[in-house]
Amino acid sequence: MIVGTAGHVDHGKTALVGALTGVDTDRLPEEKRRGLTIELGYAFVAAPDGAVIGFVDMPGHERLVHTMLAGATGIDAVLLVVAADDGVMPQTREHVAIAALLGLRRGVVALNKCDRADPARIAAVRAQVDALLHGTPLAGAPVFPTSAVTGEGLPALRDWLHRQAGSAADAPPPDAAFRLPLDRAFTLHGLGTVVTGTVAAGSVRPGDALALGVAGHPVRVRSVHAQGREAPSASAGQRCALALAGLDVARIGRGDWAVDPAAWLATDRLDVALTVWGDEERPLRSGTPVHLHLGAADVPARLVVLDGPDLAPGRQGLAQLVAQRPIGAWRGDRVVLRDASATRTIAGGVVLDPLAPARHRAAPQRRRELESCGHGEDRGHPQERSHTHGHRHGPASDRLAALAQACPDGVDLQVYRRTAGLLPSWVAPGDGLETIGPPTAPWILASAHREALEQALLAALAQCHAREPEAMGVDAQRLRRLARPRLDPAVFDALIARMTDDGRIARQGGFLRLPAHAAALSAAEARWAARLLPRVEAGGFDPPWVRDHAAALGAPEAAVRATLGALGRRGDVHRVLKDLYFHAQSIERLASIARELAAAHGEVRAAAFRDAAGIGRNRAVQILEYFDGIGLLQRVGAGHRLRAQAPPLGLPDRADRAGGSGPARVAESRAEDRGPHVDTRHRPASGS
Repeated sequence: MIVGTAGHVDHGKTALVGALTGVDTDRLPEEKRRGLTIELGYAFVAAPDGAVIGFVDMPGHERLVHTMLAGATGIDAVLLVVAADDGVMPQTREHVAIAALLGLRRGVVALNKCDRADPARIAAVRAQVDALLHGTPLAGAPVFPTSAVTGEGLPALRDWLHRQAGSAADAPPPDAAFRLPLDRAFTLHGLGTVVTGTVAAGSVRPGDALALGVAGHPVRVRSVHAQGREAPSASAGQRCALALAGLDVARIGRGDWAVDPAAWLATDRLDVALTVWGDEERPLRSGTPVHLHLGAADVPARLVVLDGPDLAPGRQGLAQLVAQRPIGAWRGDRVVLRDASATRTIAGGVVLDPLAPARHRAAPQRRRELESCGHGEDRGHPQERSHTHGHRHGPASDRLAALAQACPDGVDLQVYRRTAGLLPSWVAPGDGLETIGPPTAPWILASAHREALEQALLAALAQCHAREPEAMGVDAQRLRRLARPRLDPAVFDALIARMTDDGRIARQGGFLRLPAHAAALSAAEARWAARLLPRVEAGGFDPPWVRDHAAALGAPEAAVRATLGALGRRGDVHRVLKDLYFHAQSIERLASIARELAAAHGEVRAAAFRDAAGIGRNRAVQILEYFDGIGLLQRVGAGHRLRAQAPPLGLPDRADRAGGSGPARVAESRAEDRGPHVDTRHRPASGS
């Protein structure tokens, strides 16, 4: 169990820890000279049952609150020290606010220096303490009158600490990745670089590889000290010192994290459930500059309120924090905010999404996703939080299930694991959820959402067929943009493969259609087709128009148009413009020319395409716009670039003569390309 001291400067915190442990935690010469704790101090003592109690002695000076916050990360209980002669003082109040905003509910109060106060004064200070703690998670904490000088009250306080150490939480779950916020880094002769902190999650052993800092520097663990002694491992809730190989101490700073590489991340934008401290005089508004404290880090940041224009004192709401530099943050981590001048604590909360989007951050869908992550106060102490990977609503599987139910486009499983601090060995639940996509990049979909997505794709296909009855199908990526533009391509491809396998969608090359959209030529159309196809093929890159076919064959234009439309749905011809059809082989050759130009120059320009194909400029522009419409190319400035997922334009399958390339309207395609920004990072929050 880790106990952190709290309280105003000169109230005897260091002396009390020394009386309980026999260790003077003030180790710096300046601390000895001034009688003032400046840096974090550490001491350890064994309980009768063998459990080790670690003390983090934190400074009480108002200018050292940032150091106090670094030490408060990961403590299991708070030892609030109030001098009986002084009573409750400003830093007493701020330290209580910090403990409350960190969600600490296990604590004890030492009315220290009782040898300097009479019983009436002690009773008055005790009433002050009760009033201060009222309405906080520490309300009702036991109070022990003590004196580090005479030893008064120390046996009772020590006995309480021993009982709490015996009821500490069980071993952490095996799937939690190791995470250690660093509050100190130094060099020791014979060991090299040493870092210390309180383990936030997981466990570590000598020989383990870790990633350190926001740059993810690779390091190796040489040796481990846990709870003040050399150990074969260290785990969540323990004070830990690691000797590291691979990085000089000059490149390590307070606030860095040592993390299992599987869970490493760095972010400068995180969404939180934020509570404004009740003693604040004014609401917090968007744009407010703050000091963001997370783990042992202190980073300037800007606040964006997502719940209306502001957050009133004592209220909770959703907010986004935009940090000036990247920090390590995971789901469920606690944050504390201080004002821009770092003179007072103003708010605190829980990280809901450490990879928050910049766009659509206050959209209704995004709010639903964040609320599914847990929008409320966590009163559990850090040791309990570490056992649920930093969350309060049950195990990781339950939280993923809730998030998947709130995300109609699914949850990127790899991103969720990383942001939740889970090892790759963690297995997602199966009840009501489905894993979809490639094994290397799986997504999680709620079964109901998967069914809704499939229906949306079928409906979009039907609408395209109704608008373009002569088209043989819809480009796959165009269908995604029309039906569900925010759907990750991997999820879309998996859904299409599933629906193709069960016969609900037919595929030809890069084009999709409903099975009922297949073209069956009538006897009259078959006769016209036998005469039309050779003419279209002979036309090469400059085929005749419908009216020219009709005049040459002595056929009604309507009959020619209907026959060519049926041939288009079969994939034999492509309608590049109204009443202008190219043979499939000609389109394939033109597509090959476009691909070659794109490979050589990075883009396709109309002039270069004209020269390579040997056609006129107007016809070159028309064909390139057709390729834009069907998803082969994308117009960018004055040129056209090959799409990353460009459809194949092979000849139709002769065993199944249905399907094809029906063109999208160019204007419509361009509008789709200018459509909503697709942020599929949601991973775990679907980028709403």
